[in-house]
Amino acid sequence: MKEKISPPVYSQIALDIALRISREELKENTKIYGRSVMSSEYGVSPETIRRALKLLEDMQIVEVRRNSGVVVLSVEKAQEYAQRFGEQNDTRRIELNLKKLLAQQLSLNEQIGEMVSHLVRTNDKFSKSNPFQNYEIDIPADSPLLGKSLMELMFWHKTGATIIAIRRKDKLILSPGPYAVLLEDDTLIFVGDISTIETVSNYITQPQPGVE
Repeated sequence: MKEKISPPVYSQIALDIALRISREELKENTKIYGRSVMSSEYGVSPETIRRALKLLEDMQIVEVRRNSGVVVLSVEKAQEYAQRFGEQNDTRRIELNLKKLLAQQLSLNEQIGEMVSHLVRTNDKFSKSNPFQNYEIDIPADSPLLGKSLMELMFWHKTGATIIAIRRKDKLILSPGPYAVLLEDDTLIFVGDISTIETVSNYITQPQPGVE
């Protein structure tokens, strides 16, 4: 249920009349328009105008005289009224804007929470469905694999790991083909289960049958 923060129409009209008096558009000791004229001006019923004028009369800003109309009594009191209730209206507007911002923040927080939960679920699902991780290992200067192509080495058959990239100085060679040759100081980036780390390490450092 939406909370109504705006003040009643008659009090808004009373504030507007007080502002007009405070600016001396309506001067002290002069009559102002009758209820029927003002109801047409503000687009409200004469009863609403009556309530607005009664409010101003209670604040000693105007005097409602029977069969004689409404007379402005005090510009000073109109200014005090306008300042007091004008600030209250500003406060109401601030409260309304603050509530809107808080509602937007709540909605945004809910969206962020949903996105984080989705990301966590997605990552968890991927981790469970993909047991392989990326690993890196440097080719030593005395490796028996230097100068050999991946096709000659039958790397996957020998180690169970798949080379997905070779880092060579400041260059990254992605998805190297079967004719890619290993050089000194290359870094192999490969995927496989954790047992392939030791297998790859032994393969690049120890002489293997068929690799000269």
